[in-house]
Formats: sequence, structure tokens, C-alpha cells
Amino acid sequence: MILGDLLDARVTDADGRGLGFVVDARFALDGPIDGLLAAPRLHGLLVSPRTATSFLGYERNGVRAPALLARWFRWRHRGTFLVHWSDVRWVADGTVVLRAGYERYSPGLTGTAPQQG
Repeated sequence: MILGDLLDARVTDADGRGLGFVVDARFALDGPIDGLLAAPRLHGLLVSPRTATSFLGYERNGVRAPALLARWFRWRHRGTFLVHWSDVRWVADGTVVLRAGYERYSPGLTGTAPQQG
């Protein structure tokens, strides 16, 4: 699988209810050393309930400029959440299905606490 297969994919829960679309992927550099850095590992997917467009970097906490764009992206991506890769049950035919009992996490780069909902 390549990352392009995941971006814009429809996301459903285990019962088939639509949750949104994959708008980005989150990686962690905690694998075995590969040259100077640790090898990347897919940590999770950002799921937006309203749009399949990217955050363009505005998911970073504290980004406020240009103000009009920052405000628009926060509004456009309200309800977006991070789901860990371990919560993905399967991926096929442009759809990502999450396992029952998956956790929603904050989409901000510094947020790790589960969200309500």
C-alpha cells in the first residue's frame, strides 16, 4: 500500500457508519536506525468529518497567521480527529474501516489525549 491509497479514503466505523475522510497521515520516527534517523512508522490517520482537503500545516498548535486562513482552517476541520493505525481494521476499495472501540485523539501535533465523541 502507498500513502496515496489512504488519502481521501472514506472512513467508517465497524458498523459501517461514515465518519469522514482521511486528510493526512501521522508518522513517528521510532523505528530502527536508518542512516542518521530512526525509520518512520505510520502512527495514525487524521479523519475529517466534513472535507477531504488537507490542513496544509494548520493542525500545528499555535499557528495563527495569516489569521484569516488559520481561522478558516480551524472552522473547516472542526471535528477532525486522529485515529491510531492500530485501530484500523482493514483498508480496501478506497475505504478505511476502524475496529470496534477505536479511540479518537486530538489532531494537534502536541495533543495525545483521547477526545470525547
